[in-house]
Amino acid sequence: MKPEPTAFTSRFAPRRRGQSRLRTVLVSALLPVAAAALALAPVASRPAHAAATKIPIGWCTMDLEKAKAAGFDFVELAVKGFTSMPDEEFAKFKARHKEVGLPTPVGNNFIPAEMKVVGPEVDEAKVMEYVKKALDRSKELGLKTIVFGSGGARKVPDGFAKEEAMKQLVAIAKKMGPEAKKRGITIAVEPLQSRETNIINSAAEGLEWVKAVNHPNFQLMVDFYHLALEKEDPVILSKAAKHIKHFHIANPHGRIFPKSSEEIDYTGFFENIKKSKYKGGISVEGKANNFETDAPAALAFLRDAVTNGPKKPSDPSVNEIKRPAPAAPAAKPATPTPTTTTPAPPAAPAK
Repeated sequence: MKPEPTAFTSRFAPRRRGQSRLRTVLVSALLPVAAAALALAPVASRPAHAAATKIPIGWCTMDLEKAKAAGFDFVELAVKGFTSMPDEEFAKFKARHKEVGLPTPVGNNFIPAEMKVVGPEVDEAKVMEYVKKALDRSKELGLKTIVFGSGGARKVPDGFAKEEAMKQLVAIAKKMGPEAKKRGITIAVEPLQSRETNIINSAAEGLEWVKAVNHPNFQLMVDFYHLALEKEDPVILSKAAKHIKHFHIANPHGRIFPKSSEEIDYTGFFENIKKSKYKGGISVEGKANNFETDAPAALAFLRDAVTNGPKKPSDPSVNEIKRPAPAAPAAKPATPTPTTTTPAPPAAPAK
């Protein structure tokens, strides 16, 4: 007598030939569909341009609405601008900032030119009072990095030793670092081209300053504009990678929005950013000749550059940059030539 099948034995019972063939056909048909769905799922869940680049592109401005409408990922604010606001004005700006909703993780224009950090007239207490206020307000606006360019504030006066000025820069930075850390902010040194200031003109010099201060909240940033004008090798970006917290970019020919690989050779800059595995942002710091056309062109160019790398320009002569002329001193008013009036001779007496 043949035994009745049990649940256990039924699992291993041979399938009829038709059932087995049908199952094989169904599995073969469904597997490619499932694989395609799995491959596409992560991409579909990400925003459109986030899939193309991991490096957000920002713009240095106080015009939050304009930046958002143009499609920038973030805004880099002028720290001096909002620090100098009266409390009531700052409260209004903060409310507007919240309403617009565009991130502002970075600030620049840190120390006013008239507030010296080197030279014989440094008022350290006054500088630190300003720095604390700037950091407090920066924290309220969500800033995480403050770019320390401030060429006027750090310009070494004539006749003052640069070695002494460097000691002053290190000393003031050692006080800034801990204050920035308390507020979750990093101060990033910006090397500036030699016509804007006379100390810390290269990324290599900026790195020396950072290492001398030796504080985690006092680091480095690099601006392609200054790098190009000083003809510094972009390989410094790889060498200083662990200290670089931010980048600026502009087309050095007029310090305008970058829009094309044909403007200048950007390849070394972006190659070294990629090698360093940088994941921060890049801010456009330059003028727009026509913002409505320049902004989208710059965004498209930069997003492609950080993903695929720019090409070398077809005309190598574009790499020759005409330096901006130093500001001319104010013309002195012409001194009027004194005029003398010769008195008329006395009239001859009547005869």
